[in-house]
Amino acid sequence: MPFQIKVASIQQKVQHLLVFTAMCIFIGLVIYVTGGFQDESDPNQQINPIETYGWCLTILFYVLRALPCLSLPFTLSNFLGLTFFNTFPSKPHLKSSPLLGPFICFRVVTRGDYPLLVRENVEQNLSTCIKVGLDNFMIEVVTDKPIHLQDMPRLRTLVVPYSYSTRAGSLYKARALQYCLESDINILSDEDWIVHLDEETVLTEDSVIGIFNFVADGNVEFGQGVITYAKDKIVNWCTTLSDCVRVGIDFGSLQFTFRTFKKPIFSWKGSFVVANVGAEKKVSFDHGPEASIAEDCYFAMVAFREGYKFGFVEGEMYEKSTFTVIDFVRQRKRWMQGIYATVCSSSIPFKYKIGICCMVISWICMPLTTLNVPLTLFFPVPLLPHFNFICGFIAGMMGFLSIFGAAKSFSWQKLGTARYISVCLAACINIPIMLLLENAATIWWILSKKQISFHVVNKDSRNPHIILT
Repeated sequence: MPFQIKVASIQQKVQHLLVFTAMCIFIGLVIYVTGGFQDESDPNQQINPIETYGWCLTILFYVLRALPCLSLPFTLSNFLGLTFFNTFPSKPHLKSSPLLGPFICFRVVTRGDYPLLVRENVEQNLSTCIKVGLDNFMIEVVTDKPIHLQDMPRLRTLVVPYSYSTRAGSLYKARALQYCLESDINILSDEDWIVHLDEETVLTEDSVIGIFNFVADGNVEFGQGVITYAKDKIVNWCTTLSDCVRVGIDFGSLQFTFRTFKKPIFSWKGSFVVANVGAEKKVSFDHGPEASIAEDCYFAMVAFREGYKFGFVEGEMYEKSTFTVIDFVRQRKRWMQGIYATVCSSSIPFKYKIGICCMVISWICMPLTTLNVPLTLFFPVPLLPHFNFICGFIAGMMGFLSIFGAAKSFSWQKLGTARYISVCLAACINIPIMLLLENAATIWWILSKKQISFHVVNKDSRNPHIILT
């Protein structure tokens, strides 16, 4: 057994080294194509932009060329995450007996529109926990509408009353989450732990083991791990491949910031959230209507402000990408709207929002940043070689995150070598489509910033209708 573990460790290090090498080659190619290695003899460097375009267009072109640098901090965190942390970690193993660990509540929040989906995932997640050997746990389903789940051991169902309102007037998911924390509803002690899941989230044995080890250590109050979107039936290849970049970000920026700084510098996701009950009650989800659009981001920033620590959880969970392109755009629009509201909140000092400020400004400028592609070809201006290098690095890194995310999302064993490589190439080819959808979401958000809405994405393939509240 020790020999097998050692061989596995060597194999994982080799795999990680191959990923790092591929990342450097890909980024290098993008830098080359975008002119990052140009010297002073290049024809574009000889252009006098003021004589060619005039003062106004020259200033405009240089401002547009500078906009991509806004995402440099986020890009660097992804690069450092994929460089210094093994992208092929060993399978997690229980560090102690699962019979003796802290109590864990797996909390699923749902509108109640897809009861069959909730029931199937609850049964599957319950089976996974039992298979791992977890004993001190329960699954809690919190719903706005009665979904009539059959009685099962370790299952608790809460229906949020229509008349319930929080002190600050929180809405949507934040309202349901705050309802669970009310003193007459909550049955957990401050030493217990909550794992927040969406209605479509599926646990894996590795994620349950990772969660148990995380809460048993108890070194930090909050944690999160990797979510992939391609392990189950794929309904829409375009949206699934577009979501692969999120997997890359989990392994990159999320892992780097949580392991290195133990802070949510660039926020976190709303699912696969591991939280100490006492800490969650103090932070709370009751911060008003505008904090309810992206309640996960606002919660993270408040916890950041209060000095709580965040950690990276081993293992991965499965979710589904949106089934339609319009759902994908609506989902991104809501995220932008919610994170923008968090940035504008006067309750959170600016020093805690620097990371998400860069993200929001990058989002706002995304349509203008995308214009650099045709402008560079048809309206070249002389730039410092270092500046071209930085822009190429940013573009190459973000492109590689999509390819790497696809490589981690799909199974080489299931697909075979040819299909696996094809899927990774498809993720690369899909990048322009992803940018188009992200730009559409940005423009839609900018045109409707004052409209507060919470779009509920359909994740049950048996129910194709769309719900908008």
